[in-house]
Amino acid sequence: MYETVKMLHSYWAYLTLFMIVIAALNALFKFFGKKEFHPIDFRISLFTLIVSHIQLLIGLIVLFVGPYFTQISDMGMKTVMGNSVLRSNIVEHPLMMIIAVVLITIGYSKHKKKLTSTPKFKVLAIFYTLALISVLAKIPWNTWF
Repeated sequence: MYETVKMLHSYWAYLTLFMIVIAALNALFKFFGKKEFHPIDFRISLFTLIVSHIQLLIGLIVLFVGPYFTQISDMGMKTVMGNSVLRSNIVEHPLMMIIAVVLITIGYSKHKKKLTSTPKFKVLAIFYTLALISVLAKIPWNTWF
C-alpha cells in the first residue's frame, strides 16, 4: 500500500507542478497585459487549488504511513535534524509544501472577493508565484531526473 501511495505522490507531483506554473504564468501575463478576467482564468486557478490540495493529502499519507516516523523514534529528532537528507524529507519538504498550498488557498480565496480583473490577477499572481517558488525550492530534484 505504501509503495502505491508513494508512486501516486510522485506522479501527481508532475501535474501539480504543471498546474502551478500555468496558473502563475497566466496570472502574471494577464495582470501585466491588463487583460479581462474570464471563466477560463477562474477554472485554471480552481483546478490548481484542487490538484495542490490532493497532492498535499497524498503527501501527508506518505509522511504518516511511511518509515519516517519510525526513523524519528529510532534515531531521535536531533539525529534527524543533523542529517541533511532526512531533515529535507521529514521536515523541510513537507513544511514548504504546506506553505505553498496555504499560499494557493489564500490567493484563491482573496481573488474571489475582488470585483475587477486587475486586482484579481494581481492577487493570483502574487500568491501563486510565491507558491511556485516555494515548491521549486524544495522539490527533491535528484529523484525527479
